[in-house]
Amino acid sequence: MSQTLSVSTLLAVPLAPLAGSLLAGVFGTAFGGNRIGRGVSHTLTILGVFIAFVLSAMTLKSVAMDGAYFNETLYTWMVVGELKMEVGFLIDSLTAMMMCVVTFVSLMVHIYTIGYMEEDPGYNRFFSYISLFTFSMLMLVMSNNLLQLFFGWEAVGLVSYLLIGFWFNKPTAIFANMKAFLVNRVGDFGFILGIGLIAAYAGTFNYSEIFAKSGELGSVGFPGTDWMLITVICICLFIGAMGKSAQFPLHVWLPDSMEGPTPISALIHAATMVTAGIFMVSRMSPLFELSDTALNFILVIGAITALFMGFLGIIQNDIKRVVAYSTLSQLGYMTVALGASAYSVAVFHLMTHAFFKALLFLGAGSVIIGMHHNQDIRWMGGVRKYMPITWITSLLGSLALIGTPLFSGFYSKENIIEAVHHSNLPAAGFAYFAVMAGVFVTAFYSFRMYFLVFHGKERYDQNPDAHHDDHGHGHDAHAKPHESPWVVTLPLILLAIPSVVIGFLYVQPMLFGDFFKDVIFVDAARHPAMAAIAEAFHGPMAMATHGLMTLPFWLAAAGVALSYYMYMVNPALPAAIKRTFQPVYTLLDNKYYLDWINENIVARGARGLGIALWKGGDQALIDGAVVNGSWKLVGRIGTVVRWMQSGYLYHYALIMILGVFALMTYFVWLNK
Repeated sequence: MSQTLSVSTLLAVPLAPLAGSLLAGVFGTAFGGNRIGRGVSHTLTILGVFIAFVLSAMTLKSVAMDGAYFNETLYTWMVVGELKMEVGFLIDSLTAMMMCVVTFVSLMVHIYTIGYMEEDPGYNRFFSYISLFTFSMLMLVMSNNLLQLFFGWEAVGLVSYLLIGFWFNKPTAIFANMKAFLVNRVGDFGFILGIGLIAAYAGTFNYSEIFAKSGELGSVGFPGTDWMLITVICICLFIGAMGKSAQFPLHVWLPDSMEGPTPISALIHAATMVTAGIFMVSRMSPLFELSDTALNFILVIGAITALFMGFLGIIQNDIKRVVAYSTLSQLGYMTVALGASAYSVAVFHLMTHAFFKALLFLGAGSVIIGMHHNQDIRWMGGVRKYMPITWITSLLGSLALIGTPLFSGFYSKENIIEAVHHSNLPAAGFAYFAVMAGVFVTAFYSFRMYFLVFHGKERYDQNPDAHHDDHGHGHDAHAKPHESPWVVTLPLILLAIPSVVIGFLYVQPMLFGDFFKDVIFVDAARHPAMAAIAEAFHGPMAMATHGLMTLPFWLAAAGVALSYYMYMVNPALPAAIKRTFQPVYTLLDNKYYLDWINENIVARGARGLGIALWKGGDQALIDGAVVNGSWKLVGRIGTVVRWMQSGYLYHYALIMILGVFALMTYFVWLNK
């Protein structure tokens, strides 16, 4: 144990937000008698997250500058044979970086919520929930064993369920949170199977002990098949990541989760919770490096998500849903990096994406406030002059998202593309095409939203219907937009700063330095992508300069130019394209009919199977044949036996005579 990392300091990181959550959730709600008001509730929760952020930053400094390290068990919950179920912390560079990202974004969201949820009756409850989420996510990333990881994994899912359905009087919110809960259970079923296989064959939940036995796991076949055990384990673990990190086809819950308040869209569904799967796969890199089959599977799933979810963002008109589909696409990019064995690049994109995507979500919420609860980008326009801070920060976030040189997203996104290009896996060709095409698509839908919201003619007074926002209130069609209060704009400014500079500052140490040394493992002989991009790296400024001459930059520029032409210069063109390609539009509008398939084939099929098992198995076989059949058989036998046991001597004599006659007949027949 390092002398610079104390147990009490590390414990305070997750427990401070938990304390704030409990105080606000108990004493700030009707459950505890509403003993504290709104000001005290948000002060306590913000203070808890602020303490966690400061301690996380100190921990990161100790890890990065002084080489501090911590891997200890804090509490043994249960011992079953040789299997230990423990609570412990593993603090290395990956954990420390995640701690800072989670707490900083959470702190910004807490401050932002003061302004966004100002009029909401569930104000204190909301602050309690988001602090509880912060605690759950910290327990996930700080864990040193799979059991604690699974606790945090399920806890963030539970809090996500509560937050998506925060406005529980809205039927759409209830449907969305149930959908998120059920889809994540599908992924979690695979995840727990993977954990179970590791426990069965490695005999431990502890990361270090699992990695020490990775060679043994990699040499064992899966019983009854030609598959290797490590391949089955890695695919099962990744299925868990597919649910949590919204990968095709388990992505369907994330766009609907926009029914929750905008702050949780930034906190959970952009910056932290959905990246839990990326973090988990990176943490388990010693296992994934042993299975090219699993890595190919990851590459294909990530490529499909990156490209085809981007297509859906093109036709969205709800400002939050545009950003939601952007999140899906960027998660696909991170997953592609994992498949190319560029785990450090995936984590780097996780970090940069957390800042600019949280910025874009909070910027969207600021627009919603300023536009008097209108969320439809078709009825905005010209907002730039009314909301200058929201405008400039949203522009910076959009430039980072599309990978503009010198912005944070450029350094992570460009390296993902290069890593896939240098990957030698069979699926790398398709993945490279998908991420390259995704650059153009991302730029197009991002700046489509930007131009429609902030530029062009003012259309906020032309909305044909009373649109309802996520508060459930109609907007004033004739009121001019206005800038949001400082508690909303301050987090935008603070998030815009890392969205611009953090990539430039940390690309070298995180990707090509020793930041992830002995934390992320890559077999360079089998998977040479990281070695290839390291060879071509000559510093962040040289990379940005070279980026101006690469195909991704020109694809992004073409996407921006086309969106400007279609929505600013020739706004009749999109409608004409829609009419010409109506079948394609219908396919995209119905989200590839995946919801229809889930509801009408998967759900109804499962329901039909359940009814068949109930009617045929439970009622007919178990109740009818086994339970009822047994007593009916006993009853019939009893009826026959009862006739033979009548109590009359002449009946018994007759039976004896018949029995003697039968025996005599039998013996005579035998002697013939």
